[in-house]
Amino acid sequence: METLIVHPENKEQLIAIKAFMKALKISFKAEKSTYDPEFVAMIKHGDEDLKAGKGVKVDIGDLWK
Repeated sequence: METLIVHPENKEQLIAIKAFMKALKISFKAEKSTYDPEFVAMIKHGDEDLKAGKGVKVDIGDLWK
């Protein structure tokens, strides 16, 4: 058997997926994210900054100077 990991983008999708799985009698378990939502938002903001070209690049050779 395989394990599927589903990432619904909103509450409506989550409800639909759960209803679908219940209708087909597919067993599943729901787990809450263990990360603090503020922490996740901070990481996503940092990723967006990097994609926008913001940030500091450090030469690897300069790390131990």
